Amino acid sequence: MQVVNKVYPNEQQMKGFLEPGAEGAICMVNLIKFKEKADYEDGRETDLSGREAYELYEAGVKKLLQGIGGGIGFEGDVERLALGEVEELWDVVVLAVWPSRQVMLEVMQSEAMREIGVHRTAGLAGQLNIETSGFKGHWLEGVSR
Repeated sequence: MQVVNKVYPNEQQMKGFLEPGAEGAICMVNLIKFKEKADYEDGRETDLSGREAYELYEAGVKKLLQGIGGGIGFEGDVERLALGEVEELWDVVVLAVWPSRQVMLEVMQSEAMREIGVHRTAGLAGQLNIETSGFKGHWLEGVSR
């Protein structure tokens, strides 16, 4: 199995948002890898780490998700690989719940997402996003941290 982190979906993956899928909510499993230092495409100088730049993006996404009835179901730092083999581990795993695939596409194409997306691009070395369906609810409610 070859694993390739990317920052943006390819053409085929974007077309997948337009195809019929499961009805209702989806949960995107995000396996995130940060750049050591943020690198903005517009050339701005920054002392931010990749993680810090991504956190600016993430704060905006959380607001967008709340406004559409979605949210972050789980977020945690990757500690170790407990099973299997990969060349390099991701830094963070995030489960983002979206009301539907169509709503996610609309938000991805919105002006609000374009505005905050500069921080995502600056901070990400790459990621994998895995779309899941059949989400049954907020199973983490009441779980102590």
